[in-house]
Amino acid sequence: MKLLSVIFCFSFMLSAQDLARGEKLYKKCTACHGNDGLGKKSQKAPMIAGQFEWYLKEQIYNIKNGTRANNNTKKMMPYVKNLSDEDISNLSAYIASMPKKK
Repeated sequence: MKLLSVIFCFSFMLSAQDLARGEKLYKKCTACHGNDGLGKKSQKAPMIAGQFEWYLKEQIYNIKNGTRANNNTKKMMPYVKNLSDEDISNLSAYIASMPKKK
């Protein structure tokens, strides 16, 4: 039982660190998606706050590898092309943790 508690606490600490890294990466996204992740109509950037983490990862990978390509996603290429798998996971986790607009 103690081992399980230690593993749970350790995984929670990693999650907090991952979210902090994701938050740092997200700062580059604010020009289009806003500080709150609610998007900016003037930039044609959608709301991404609170989106499913798996969906965000998939979309970032699709933009990075060119599967999802249009004028808006081309604007994102400079920001996503050098992201590592860990970066994409951290960024997606952070965005998913952001509160949705109510």
